[in-house]
Amino acid sequence: MKILMLHGINHNMFGKRDPAQYGTVTLDEINARLAALGQELGADIEAFQTNSEAAMCERIHQGYADGVDAVLINAGAWTHYSYGIRDALAILTCPVVELHMSNIHAREAFRHVSVFAEIVKGQICGFGVDSYLLALRAAVSAAQSVPKASAA
Repeated sequence: MKILMLHGINHNMFGKRDPAQYGTVTLDEINARLAALGQELGADIEAFQTNSEAAMCERIHQGYADGVDAVLINAGAWTHYSYGIRDALAILTCPVVELHMSNIHAREAFRHVSVFAEIVKGQICGFGVDSYLLALRAAVSAAQSVPKASAA
């Protein structure tokens, strides 16, 4: 099973950026935890981080072409306004799980809205690093319940 983990804008600064909100864990540590859990669950995790909205869309397109089984996305601030990323995600035919370390519904009003909400399988937020692990479990479960096309 192939799972694509998409990390959005400013996530390369985890560990330094607003530790009261996001803790001190780094992006590399998050990816290592995902890889370890992925191995337990029989899933190969490919992580991608960018601060470029265009690069994010292109990686989503590549995920479609590669036939990934599921996508996890923490798009950061793009969650609240990027219709370009939303439209790229809508191309995918696999389960997509949106996640956030903080509880976006308990923060500033602009963070309460996700432009991805209508097209994702579900959202997980507010559990810190565990949001990633919970999202991976949900994505694997959702991908396993999607019927595979049979070979002709």
